Amino acid sequence: MISKLFESLYTKVFINIIVENLQTVVYVEVCSKNEVLQSMHKYFDTTAMNSRMYEFIHAYNKESPFCYISILDKSPLQGAAPTCDAKEMSKYCDINSSEYRCFSKDWAFYTSEYDLEAIKHEYRSIGVDFIFSPFAIMANFFKDKIDTTLAMFVLVEDNYISFSVFDNSKLLYAEYLNMEHHKESDDLSMESPLDDDEEISLGIDEGIDLEEIDIDDDSAGFDDFTNIEDLDNGEAIDEFSEEQEIKEIVIKDEYVPADGFNEDYQRFSLIQGALNTFYKDPKYNSKFIENIYIADGVGVTGDLKNYLEEEIFLNVYVRKIDLSVALCDMAKAEI
Repeated sequence: MISKLFESLYTKVFINIIVENLQTVVYVEVCSKNEVLQSMHKYFDTTAMNSRMYEFIHAYNKESPFCYISILDKSPLQGAAPTCDAKEMSKYCDINSSEYRCFSKDWAFYTSEYDLEAIKHEYRSIGVDFIFSPFAIMANFFKDKIDTTLAMFVLVEDNYISFSVFDNSKLLYAEYLNMEHHKESDDLSMESPLDDDEEISLGIDEGIDLEEIDIDDDSAGFDDFTNIEDLDNGEAIDEFSEEQEIKEIVIKDEYVPADGFNEDYQRFSLIQGALNTFYKDPKYNSKFIENIYIADGVGVTGDLKNYLEEEIFLNVYVRKIDLSVALCDMAKAEI
């Protein structure tokens, strides 16, 4: 009772950190009870803590004893698994080097213990209260749809894509996709053309029909480690029309857009590869997917929607998301 009274005398300060490809975004909210007194985004041309960022955060940190600092997990070794059983988790991640928490009784987030410690070390001068998984952000953002439909759900960040398939709140498949890794693979393949001998070894002189060869585009697939309640982000999810009938799906690998391998084509290719894995890997309970919901945190172009509609025949629904504000909403729900 006394602590609650003491707490009511102070504002609450929420500091939220998003590390992007070439910069860091720090979003601050100063709140009194349920009212936002101040909010602002501050951009720093660095991906690591520096003196300018420290001074900015420290200025807000000392305003109130109730200051909470959150950061979005960027570990390339994170993901989500369709189980919350410790024995089953070993099928999806290295349980000895990972830490996981259950989002519900049916599925969990996991991430690299080493990368967790690296985050804590990087921000040791200010301290970090919460490290949130992008899968937690996505699950909160699309909660109404995840609970009631079978579909793909995707969160697009600068260099990563959180890909998942849910069937009425049950996670069927998830993968954290790395665009940089995918780009390096493309560059390597373009810089290493086949010589004549390698062409022969593919069977060109043996009458093999290359059109029949199935080429897979495989891609390298946290919550805050507290119990996450069902959250309401304060904004109703748009009601989407889902009446279009899809009669067939063809996964193509040979399509190349006229403008080359731009970022949205890379995103499309990663999503396509993850969907192929979901359909083909026997350890997943595969189901036919017609719809994809995209939380756009970077400002994708219409090309991504066109690729998904024209090449995989999906119904595509895109909604903008401010990752730093969404991170703040998660922290406020925890508090």
